Amino acid sequence: MSADGMTTMTTTTTEPIGISNLPNQQRHKIASRSGANFTLMVVGESGTGKTTLINTLFRTELAPPKDELQRHTKQLSRSVEIDVIKAELEEKQFRVNLTVIDTPGFGDFVNNRDCWTPLIDFLDDQYETYMRQEQQPLRKQRTDMRVHACLYFIAPTGHTLKPLDIEVMKRLSTRVNLIPVVAKADTMLPRDLHLFKERVREVIRVHNIQVFAPPLDAIDEASAEHARALMSSMPFSVIGSTEDVRTLDGRVVRGREYPWGVSEVENENHCDFKKLRSLLIRTHMLDLITTTEELHYENYRQTQMETRKFGEGKVKKLDNPRFKEEEDALRRKFTEQVKLEEGRFRQWEQHLIAERDRLNKDLETAHSSIKQLEAEIESMQSSARGPRR
Repeated sequence: MSADGMTTMTTTTTEPIGISNLPNQQRHKIASRSGANFTLMVVGESGTGKTTLINTLFRTELAPPKDELQRHTKQLSRSVEIDVIKAELEEKQFRVNLTVIDTPGFGDFVNNRDCWTPLIDFLDDQYETYMRQEQQPLRKQRTDMRVHACLYFIAPTGHTLKPLDIEVMKRLSTRVNLIPVVAKADTMLPRDLHLFKERVREVIRVHNIQVFAPPLDAIDEASAEHARALMSSMPFSVIGSTEDVRTLDGRVVRGREYPWGVSEVENENHCDFKKLRSLLIRTHMLDLITTTEELHYENYRQTQMETRKFGEGKVKKLDNPRFKEEEDALRRKFTEQVKLEEGRFRQWEQHLIAERDRLNKDLETAHSSIKQLEAEIESMQSSARGPRR
């Protein structure tokens, strides 16, 4: 469903995913009865497993699987959509109000110019909405849709980041906690996956892309070591699956079955899913929320306050890249019409010039004829006066 409408559900998790650990996460004070609000955005090309991974993370079908035929028909509309999915998750009497922002259509076209604009506009709009609510006299019923984390799905090409990936990640990292993940890690050999992750890390470092780094606890060395282990695994290689399969040794696990064996979702020798879940839910969810509040939102608020008066609306961009193609098409059509009219005008002008030259020539001819007639008349008058004398 588009951003105009939302999909909402309430579910109680039967298997632990870690949200009940939120009251125990250090450096934060939250009440178990009030729960927490968490908004997660997923960005990546179609077919990278965004929906499957979200359902795997929260062990419930938050988003239905995409229809392959519908996915390709949607590509005919040249736009990136924003889908909002809301769910209320409960585990051990602790509640999380989860919002997932999906971005179907991103990066699916030959020309992906400005395809990141709807994402940036959505992030800024949530900051703007929250800031406007803060300026109201009554602020108890505030709606908070600020995005706390963005999972950016990198296609497992085995080479490096594409220019589109670099550009989008640079823009997103200044507005949201960016967490890059390598999608469908089970499609690559372990050695190739390791080299691919090294190349991605190097590109991120060279282009100074700011990815989320969990804070290091100066008191708890075990927590600090865990945070360092998470950072060393980024970008996280992930496998998504909502199906239970049986391994060769008889265990029933969440994973994908192949002729050569089983890729296990929660096996750290196969992928980094458990580390990603720990970062997002079990140990650092509140760090993500706090960083959004104290860094990204404050940066937006400060920028806006420096350029606007209190209570003044956000300045609308006159040049919206989403309508660039339509604008360029209209501009080309207008230019062609102007050229056509100019050609007709020049033809008309040349016709007028030719007509003017013809009339001038006729005028000169008539003038010459008159002069000649005047001379003949004068000659005849002179001849008539002569005999009279």
